[in-house]
Amino acid sequence: MSRPLSAAYADSKPHYELLDGLRGVAALLVVFYHIFEGFSFAAGGAPITVINHGYLAVDFFFILSGFVIGYAYDDRLGRTMSLGNFFKRRLIRLHPMIVLGAVLGAVSYALQGCEQWDGTHVAASMIMLALLCALFFIPAAPGAAYDVRGNAEMFPLNGPSWSLFFEYIGNLLYALFVHRLSDRALLALVVLSGAGLAWFVLFDPVGYGMIGVGWTLDGLNFVGGLLRMLFPYTLGLLLSRHFRPVRARGAFWTCSAVLLVLFCVPFVPGRGVVTYNGLFEFGCIFIVFPLLVWLAASGQTTDRRSRAVCKFSGDISYPLYAVHYPVMYLFYAWLIRTGQHTFAETWPVALGGYAGSVLLAYAALRLYDEPVRRWLARRFLPRRK
Repeated sequence: MSRPLSAAYADSKPHYELLDGLRGVAALLVVFYHIFEGFSFAAGGAPITVINHGYLAVDFFFILSGFVIGYAYDDRLGRTMSLGNFFKRRLIRLHPMIVLGAVLGAVSYALQGCEQWDGTHVAASMIMLALLCALFFIPAAPGAAYDVRGNAEMFPLNGPSWSLFFEYIGNLLYALFVHRLSDRALLALVVLSGAGLAWFVLFDPVGYGMIGVGWTLDGLNFVGGLLRMLFPYTLGLLLSRHFRPVRARGAFWTCSAVLLVLFCVPFVPGRGVVTYNGLFEFGCIFIVFPLLVWLAASGQTTDRRSRAVCKFSGDISYPLYAVHYPVMYLFYAWLIRTGQHTFAETWPVALGGYAGSVLLAYAALRLYDEPVRRWLARRFLPRRK
């Protein structure tokens, strides 16, 4: 484990290098998934290919968050750290990039011509209202005038922000009561939320054929998103309380390879009593992801290359997730305009969008996120002695 980048605004405990690195690997795979999602979207809903299960990165992020939050705060919150200080730390860590992602989303929308996907022009006042709501993390109701893309997304200027909205809910629940739960009570919460999520995963009540729920406030979708956060997040908390390292050589590369293989497994069609694709998702979320977190938390980087890869991917993981989708919006619009729907037709532009997203995330990290967080920490957090 290594010390955080800046003790001025970081937590006092060292980070798990490999968990940071794996978060970055998952974020990089999400961008790749969204590129192929664009081909599906532009083709009118054709099946996503190559990285079919990339959406499961969200579930992996949640169990990582629960583990890291439990490790960082369980022995401090309510003792040496106040609730106010906890919320300030989480806001400083998360919200600057949410603001930047919303602003970039508005810029991207303007570059697209301020139109919904069906060509309907949207008034500037509604775009400004959508931006204002996004800045304060107020989700859009389906059909609202400020649902400017017309897809019923919570955050139409930067779609993936829905998962960060649930991350905020998880942080709120953790600070208000979950951190106070005994191990037995926490286990009960894990089991209950797991039963609810298993129902969504195995029986597909929303009808998507996958656990791709949570991105809209519409009915069961929101409930599924809440369970999608609550189970892995609380499971991560429980794992952090009972973590004991095991021997794990090459854990980062092994875990990264497993994530890549799992995300690239083709969609599993068909159903018996339950959906077959749901069985695969169940295995990932309930079995494999917890094992990967345990293995990665047990390992350490043993060479300069692994350490550098983990540091870089960990550093850009959150900025990349927060700002890449405005680039994807422009890519999707280009696909629709040109009528091209495959990677073979568009690979130079697709790879350019991928590389541009990574470069944008790195620039956002160095030129915006780190300086802003340092300033906010000096302004609002107590100084460490």
